[in-house]
Amino acid sequence: MGKKIMVGLTLLIMFISGCSPKEERKVISDEVTIVAPSSVGGGWDTTARAIQEILVSEKLFDGDIHVLNKVGAGGELGWKYVQQQKESVLAINSSLLITNHLLGQSKLTYKDFTPIATLATEWEVVIVAEDSTISSAKSLMDSLKKAPHAYKIGLSPRLGNDDQLSFVLAGKQVGLKPEELDFYVYENSAQVVDALLKNQIDVATMTLAEAKKYYDAGQVKLLVISADERLQELPEIPTWTEEGMAVVFEHWRGIMGPPHMTKEEIQFWDRTLEKMVQTEAWQQILEKYMWNDFYKNSNETVKFLEEQGKMYEALMKVDHTE
Repeated sequence: MGKKIMVGLTLLIMFISGCSPKEERKVISDEVTIVAPSSVGGGWDTTARAIQEILVSEKLFDGDIHVLNKVGAGGELGWKYVQQQKESVLAINSSLLITNHLLGQSKLTYKDFTPIATLATEWEVVIVAEDSTISSAKSLMDSLKKAPHAYKIGLSPRLGNDDQLSFVLAGKQVGLKPEELDFYVYENSAQVVDALLKNQIDVATMTLAEAKKYYDAGQVKLLVISADERLQELPEIPTWTEEGMAVVFEHWRGIMGPPHMTKEEIQFWDRTLEKMVQTEAWQQILEKYMWNDFYKNSNETVKFLEEQGKMYEALMKVDHTE
C-alpha cells in the first residue's frame, strides 16, 4: 500500500511541476557536434568555435560540444553530412547554401534542413599585397574596365559566394561583365592571401574578419569596404560608394540542423541561442571580429532565408541574362 501511495505522489508532483531540468535537457543529447564546413580558421569555423566557447563558458549547455571540420565543395560536404543526421548535429551556414543551388552546384537548399538561427553579418573587403601598385578600388575598376583580364582575382571557397558577388556588383557599376573577369578559387582565405603574397594573383575579395589580421600585420592593403559608411575602427578605409560605385553589401552567417528536428529541439535552441547572443561574451566576439549583431530565431530565420533566396535568384538571373 505504501508503495502505491509513493508512486501516485511522485506522478502528481511531476504533473504539477512539469519536467525537471534534467528531463528537459534530454530533449538534446549530452553531446552536440557543430559542423564547420570549412578548414580551421575560416569564417564558418570561427563562428562555430565562438558558439562552442560561449555555450560552455556561460554554462548555457550542460554537456559536451564538439566542432567538426568537414572541408570540401564550398560547404557541400559538411552540409550533406548534417542533412543525413537525425539529431545532435548542427552546422554553420551562409548565403553559399543558397547560391550553390542557384548555380547548379548543389541539389541542397535551405529547405533540406531545419533553420535554427541567423547570428551575425560582416562586411566584405578587397585587398592587395602591401607592395602592390594598385592604389584604390576606383583605379582597380578603371583598369579592369579597359582590360578585364588585366588582374587575377582570388576568393574562397567557391564561385557564387558573397566574396565574389560583392565584387561583381561593384564591377557592374562600371559596366564589367562577370564572365569577363578572371577569378581564381582557393580552399580558404589563408590560401588566398598566400597566393596574393606570392604574386600568383593580383587582388582578393573576402570578409573583413578574414583580411584584418593580414592588414594588421602589414602584409596587405585594404582598398575598400562594402559598408554604408566608414567604420570607426578603420576610418582610413573608404566605402564602395565613396569610390564611385553604389554598393552596400552584408555577408551573413547562421546555424541550422538536420531535417525533421522536433518542435522541442527547436525550442531548446531558440531559448539557448537567444541567451547566448545577450551575453557580454558574445558582444566581445562581435567586437573582436567586427561582426554586426543580426540575431534571428528559428521562425524569423525561415522567413529571412525565403527572402534571401528570392533576392539571390533575382541577382543571379540579372547576371546570367546580361
